[in-house]
Amino acid sequence: MTERRFKTHPVAAGSILRRATATALRKRGFGEGEVIARWPEIVGPRLAALTAPEKLQQRRGDLAGAVLHIRVAGAAAVELQHMAPTVIERINGFYGYRAVDRLKLQQGPLPVREEPRPLQQRALTAAESAAVTARTAGTRNTALRQALARLGSHVLARRDTPSEDA
Repeated sequence: MTERRFKTHPVAAGSILRRATATALRKRGFGEGEVIARWPEIVGPRLAALTAPEKLQQRRGDLAGAVLHIRVAGAAAVELQHMAPTVIERINGFYGYRAVDRLKLQQGPLPVREEPRPLQQRALTAAESAAVTARTAGTRNTALRQALARLGSHVLARRDTPSEDA
């Protein structure tokens, strides 16, 4: 039998994201997108703000030891050049084997990163605060009750207008 082409229920974007990005990542030499996604963890937030991994180029005949192309903003290239052994060690530690043995730096503009929007929260009304307290009052565990109350308060505070059922 043939597999149904369309599903009748919604599919989470995260479940298909790996398949959707696999071809583009493979063209750039990344078998998986973990290095790109976790770049700030690998090199540190200060260096990650000035750099971006471009592609991982495997040399012919070598099983290990690829060249990682990194785009660098302005004068940070000199700093990264001095830190290259440390960065290579961190990348190889992330992979768990000697995946990279050389960095190739390219100076140029970095991709624009979107800044997270600050969450707009309003003050809760007395009725909303009382409703949250009443709904969590039946919870015996104090820590859980307080966590649920904080969660409920944050959810209500993100709404534009006070809820009528509070």
